[in-house]
Order: sequence, then C-alpha cells, then structure tokens
Amino acid sequence: MSPRGRRPGGADTRAAIIDAARSEFAAQGYDATSLRAIARTAGVDPALVHHYFGGKPEVFAAVVDMRVDPAALIERVLAGPREEVGEALVRTFLMVWDSEEGRQRFLALVRSAMSHDDATRMLREFLTHVVFGRVTAALAQDGANREELELGAGLAAGQMVGMAIMRYVIRFPGVEHASHDELAAMLGPTIQRYLTT
Repeated sequence: MSPRGRRPGGADTRAAIIDAARSEFAAQGYDATSLRAIARTAGVDPALVHHYFGGKPEVFAAVVDMRVDPAALIERVLAGPREEVGEALVRTFLMVWDSEEGRQRFLALVRSAMSHDDATRMLREFLTHVVFGRVTAALAQDGANREELELGAGLAAGQMVGMAIMRYVIRFPGVEHASHDELAAMLGPTIQRYLTT
C-alpha cells in the first residue's frame, strides 16, 4: 500500500514541481498561476516550492529552461552554409518546441508573456540576446548599423513567434500539420532576408 498525503522532499520533488508548474503556466498563464496551485498539482507542501525555488519568477525560469544549450544550437546553425541560416533556424526551433514538453513550455512562456512584465522581459531577452541577436551579429555585413541589425532581429523573431502561435496556440490547420521541411522551405527565406539585410 502506498503512503497517502503530500510527497516529502527528495530527489524527484524538484522535477515534480517543475512538471506541475509547466502545466499550470501553460493552462493559466503567469498571473493566474499560484505557488499553492503548483504545490497542489505536484502533491507537495507549498513550503517545498519556496525551498527549491524561492518564488514564482524562479519557478517560471526553471519551467522555460529549454534543457538544451541555446548557444550550442545557434553555433550549429551558424556552422552550416550562411545562405541557409534562415531555414536552419526554423528547423532548430521546431526540433526544440515540437515535442509535447516543448509545446507546453512554449504555451507557458507565450501566455505568461502576454500578461506579466517579467515573462515579457524573459522572452524578449532570450530572443534578442540568445537567439536572433547572436545570429545577426554573425551574419552582419560590413557597415551594417546596430539599428538595422536590431530591426532585422526583431522582424525575424516576430515571424518565428507568430508561426509558433499559429502552430501551437491557435492550431491553424495548415500550419499545425505542416512538416518541418515545408515550414523551413516557406518561412526560411523570409527569416534569411531579415537577418542579412
């Protein structure tokens, strides 16, 4: 007979809290998710959530952790042919986010970013510094100014986030069911143009 009651602290408690928080953020968004709700879903005492993470921002940061090294992914994209960076970015993005866990992380991030400044900042900083800023800096032609690079990075990020919202949130049939190859072939050249203008 298994013991009843809340899960005690232990090696798997932190992972259980992250899984529960991912589900809550994806379903409710940042503002509507409480630490108590996360603890209830995880089957732990709310004090354990505070013990492992401190507060909701720290829980959220753990939830959106991609569990892959974004810098390594971008290096791999940039190691390929420069004229195919746009398509490689689309494929990489889909590889990370198309799993069920990746989809939940994306939903949690986007829904929270629409309602909370901290989440908005986290998404903006991730896209600006970790992904598209790094790519535009590597692809920048001699003489490209900073404003042009930032504009190109912002437009590329907008295309990618927009595609992901159509695929994972709105679930527009054509976008939701398209293969990685189809999306990379159609969206990649636009991303490429933004990043190399």
